[in-house]
Amino acid sequence: MIINTTAIKCGIVASCVFASGVLYAAGFSGRQALTTSVLKVCADPGNLPFSNDKLEGFENRIVSLLAERMQLEVRYTWFPQTVGFVRNTLRLRECDLISGITTTSERVQNTNPYYRSVYTMVYRKDSGITASSMDDPALKTLKLGVVAGTPPATVIARLGLLGHVKPYHLVADTRRYSPARQAIADVGSGVTDVAFIWGPIAAHFAGLSEEELTLVPLVNEDKSVRLDFRVSMAVRYNETDWKHQVNAVLKELQPQINSILHEFSVPLLSDRGQLISK
Repeated sequence: MIINTTAIKCGIVASCVFASGVLYAAGFSGRQALTTSVLKVCADPGNLPFSNDKLEGFENRIVSLLAERMQLEVRYTWFPQTVGFVRNTLRLRECDLISGITTTSERVQNTNPYYRSVYTMVYRKDSGITASSMDDPALKTLKLGVVAGTPPATVIARLGLLGHVKPYHLVADTRRYSPARQAIADVGSGVTDVAFIWGPIAAHFAGLSEEELTLVPLVNEDKSVRLDFRVSMAVRYNETDWKHQVNAVLKELQPQINSILHEFSVPLLSDRGQLISK
């Protein structure tokens, strides 16, 4: 999944036409309608919990649902979700769909969102920490892990806590290094006391930790810095008919999509910004 760094630093209905396993999609750079039996998707080969080349991520699962409903075969183009991802995949027509991107992105045409999540505070359950928000006074005495350039980093700066921070790189080649995974591991090993990580990632890596960790979705924070984001799929600009088709199927499949997200323990928010229980 791509989180728009522009938003970070400041921080699905239409008709479908399916027939005999063939999708008719219009609007490709002004050309006539395309006919294809393949759903071409661009995704990261090593970016769990979102996607990997073993198809173990929740985006992989959701794409499979989409393709089954459309009666299409899925074909992936793999590329690490780092600098140049959109430019080297969707824009070069290596695929027709990106499976996960924040709706604030200006580099693509977003579908309607299929989930909304939030940044999460993570600490060891046996640490004695009881913080439930970023302005808890206890954080002034703790070592904090945060990915540089993300919304929690902005909040930490405003709270005057930068002197307590262990930073992690925002941009990384996920084939070699996961900043969020390292941040979670550091909480488990005691290098840091608390980490602030994007909710789906925090839930995934906390679940893999040998230490029992507490996760607190940051839903009660000062709204001057946005900590929650809606996530959609993405198509190229001027492919509005294709977007509408994807939107219609996403709407139809939303209950199944929600089940997959809950299976991966993704913290989900309602349209009103309230945490949705499983």
